[in-house]
Amino acid sequence: MDLSKVKDFFGLVPTVVSIDLLVVTIFVKWGWKLNIFRGWLVPFPDLNGSWVGYIHSEWKNPETGEKTPPIPVMLTVNQSFFHISCMMNTGEMESSSYSEGFLIDPDRQIKRIAYSYTNHPRTSLSDRSIPHDGTAVFKIIENPKLKLVGRYWTERLTKGEIILSYYSKEQLEELPDHFEEHPVTEVENRR
Repeated sequence: MDLSKVKDFFGLVPTVVSIDLLVVTIFVKWGWKLNIFRGWLVPFPDLNGSWVGYIHSEWKNPETGEKTPPIPVMLTVNQSFFHISCMMNTGEMESSSYSEGFLIDPDRQIKRIAYSYTNHPRTSLSDRSIPHDGTAVFKIIENPKLKLVGRYWTERLTKGEIILSYYSKEQLEELPDHFEEHPVTEVENRR
């Protein structure tokens, strides 16, 4: 047995491991976003960025008995290969996800994202809106335009639909200026 060959072999191990680790790190950080890997290595799309649209709530105003008009909303998504988090904002609240996941099954043509969240209304609205938890499930539509269409329900027994269009790769911190105010917000509570 030639010990120099064994020594040469084990001398290569750190180099091979280092190269493998570098390739995996590059893939996990940036590579997974490339379309070349979609479908066979990466089953889910890159949803990073800001999404804007409307919430169509089933909630009825107890004073009028009427459903509220569509509520302008923005969803920001922060996604990596191993994790995704969602933050939703309207003129009255902010919600953040605490349990998230993709539901992907190409054979059954299912492509969804689901998450549970905690909703934090603005303090000035505490007389009519309390913190609560809920869940949202979105169908991911990639063609012809990137959209998220889904539904939500909460522990307050409210529910509705949410329709969002992709807006920007940038994660915005508030709704773009061209969106109108929340339709239920009282004049004294508008920002």
